[in-house]
Amino acid sequence: MFTTYKVGRCRIQELLDAKGMTQQELAAKTGMSKSFINDKVRNRGSHGMWIDSAKTIATVLDCTIDELYEWLPEGKSER
Repeated sequence: MFTTYKVGRCRIQELLDAKGMTQQELAAKTGMSKSFINDKVRNRGSHGMWIDSAKTIATVLDCTIDELYEWLPEGKSER
């Protein structure tokens, strides 16, 4: 048995706050637009982000990709 998960709340803003950084600074350091960062922070759009974007953001914030989001258990499955 294993637990499956879905992406919950984005934690980028609280990670930024802990580092004393702004969304604008994160955008500048990652080469991403501020609107892209803001959309992710506000959980806008139908999906999360591509893995390469997540890795870039996580590297700048000195965290893991897993730490960028809250992960919600969906249920248990067997394989």
